[in-house]
Amino acid sequence: MSDEKIIVYAGHLKNAIIIVMSSVYIRNAVYDYASLRPVIFELMEILDRDLIKTQTRVLIKPNLLAASPPDQAVITHPNIIKAVAAYVIEKGAVPVISDSPAVSSFERILQIGGIAEALKGMNVQFAEFKRPLKVDVGRPFNSIEISAEAMEADVLINLPKLKTHTQMLLTLGVKNLFGCILGRTKPEWHLRAGVDREMFATLLVRIFGALKPQINILDGILAMQGEGPGKSGEPRELGIVMGSDNAAALDITVSKMFGMQEGSLLTSRIAEKEGLVSGPITIEGELPLINDFKFPEMAEMVFGPAFFHNMIRKHLVQRPVCSDKLCRLCGECWDYCPAKAIKRKQNKLVFDYEKCIRCYCCLEVCPYGALKTYETVPGKLARKILKFES
Repeated sequence: MSDEKIIVYAGHLKNAIIIVMSSVYIRNAVYDYASLRPVIFELMEILDRDLIKTQTRVLIKPNLLAASPPDQAVITHPNIIKAVAAYVIEKGAVPVISDSPAVSSFERILQIGGIAEALKGMNVQFAEFKRPLKVDVGRPFNSIEISAEAMEADVLINLPKLKTHTQMLLTLGVKNLFGCILGRTKPEWHLRAGVDREMFATLLVRIFGALKPQINILDGILAMQGEGPGKSGEPRELGIVMGSDNAAALDITVSKMFGMQEGSLLTSRIAEKEGLVSGPITIEGELPLINDFKFPEMAEMVFGPAFFHNMIRKHLVQRPVCSDKLCRLCGECWDYCPAKAIKRKQNKLVFDYEKCIRCYCCLEVCPYGALKTYETVPGKLARKILKFES
């Protein structure tokens, strides 16, 4: 298929009502493979609906953010991937494990993450996303390049990791599909969205709408809280997996589990607005209520009168900061930074906060957990005063 072919996004249709009834299945689970396999097989059997057959092209998209061992909760656990792949093989198809990592090589992530070892000897293929395909996802983005391998798969299985996200609050089923944007084009989209979180969330929803994975299984056995999704986050054992035919419905269910205010997860709010999930979501299984999960602090990107925004961004709003003790000046952050707002000066990192778009990609890709978010005391006071006066 030519890379120039443009596929039109089939999500929200203007002036049309799209009813998408969805179910979410919740199971308790542990990573021990003998115990986990029947749980995953049950979810796969529920969601498969005879989609996977002999010769079906099945693509499995886990979260392979960076080279990290399973106990750090950065990537989808290898035994989740193994159990899903085993089910696909039993159905007579060959599973292809794919992603386009932000940092580290695809092969290194497979090794460090224990995936290559866990799936050793199984009839699976590993293939990093390489071919872009132009997809029209509608205004304001129009034609964007998404992995052709993901778009052309007969069955797309989405295996997100339950993690916090310093820019988007949570990275779940919808956000995981951003990995279908090829490698180094990801920072370009962060830069285009700039400080507008809602714009970036809309892009994520449009990517989800274009791909529409038929099977979604969330790894929430060992989740991540705090300043995720990279190594600045903190592993948190929850002991659950969730399955759904709709990634947006899955995300909404996770929000309910955490007792979040309706609409506080931007991707879910926009997915509902665009008709990608609507009507009641049927929950099968026991949904725990977790009130003490640690979320990243989501300070506003800009506030106050427009003519003060540059000054406010430079001096007052929340920003990334670096621990000189943990930083090894490896260069991952300044290489990846969409705004080119990070430089090395002698033996430390220097941030240009006027340029910085607060996408927090630097936190995401830092292999040593050296970067955190920080809001100055004057910034907190100024934000509260300006909010009160408005």
